Amino acid sequence: MYALKESRKKVTIYSPEFDEELVRSLKEFHYPNEFTPFSKIIQTLSQDQVYEDEQFKIEVYLGDARAFIKETEVKFDVVYQDAFSPSTNPILWTKEYFRDIAALMKEDAILTTYSTALKTRIALEENGLKVYLHKGENFRNATLASKGELPYERVDVKHKMNCNPDINSLRD
Repeated sequence: MYALKESRKKVTIYSPEFDEELVRSLKEFHYPNEFTPFSKIIQTLSQDQVYEDEQFKIEVYLGDARAFIKETEVKFDVVYQDAFSPSTNPILWTKEYFRDIAALMKEDAILTTYSTALKTRIALEENGLKVYLHKGENFRNATLASKGELPYERVDVKHKMNCNPDINSLRD
């Protein structure tokens, strides 16, 4: 909603999705009223996997997110890591996957994820990203990562690793 109301620039979104059937089913889903402003976008994406107007350009990449990250030359401002959980879908939470993402992040980019798992945070830090805790009211704690400093509480990953020596980042 924020981008719809507040953005003064064109917003470009790339969304890898492994499950083509899921993408195609979006047109049949019964959404809450809050989604009404997005109905045209959702319908178009479910059919064509691409939507563009004067405010948005959205591309759904049908296939493996890891392949997309290796193939694209796009530099990202924001990465929203929403790949189920590290225990459910470990391949999208590895040190190597975050290495490839970090290489595509602009110097002032932010990676955000709901995962607060130490394995995730270790993988981010191992790739030169600074790790932060994002907390607030009406949402659960989350992790932010960036190449630079952010105005959030820094997570002392090295200390947490020392306290939990049996926990390591996930690896390919």
